[in-house]
Amino acid sequence: MPADPLEISEPAARAARDLQVVFGRLYRRFKELADNRHLTPSQASVLSRLGKEGDASASELAAAERVRPQAVTPTLAVLAERGLIERRPDPRDGRRQVVSLTPVGRAHFEDSRRAGDEWLARAVQERLSDAEREVLVTAIDLLERLTRP
Repeated sequence: MPADPLEISEPAARAARDLQVVFGRLYRRFKELADNRHLTPSQASVLSRLGKEGDASASELAAAERVRPQAVTPTLAVLAERGLIERRPDPRDGRRQVVSLTPVGRAHFEDSRRAGDEWLARAVQERLSDAEREVLVTAIDLLERLTRP
């Protein structure tokens, strides 16, 4: 008799827990490597989002960060004061402002991203054998499949 499709096997549950732990560690390591010591987590998150996704309105940033629009205003003010972002009128809707990275903000984002990329590439090269790197590539393909809808 086939297993209940809603029942999750112990190996699947264990793999899911282990994946969450490993991804949590990777996430924290990337955060450590990013030079965000002078930024709050909210400021770093907004800067990263603008770096990855491009220009956005304050309300779009608030929705993406899952906070109220009023909560993102002080974050944007500090980032603007530090010269990391700029605001300009939305060319399609003069009532809105578009937030974007300044060249200084873009450089900060790129430097942080590069530090993480270099650390991970070096760790893969130094800590894994050729065969293990091949297994990692296969595992990445499997993880990619898990993320599809």
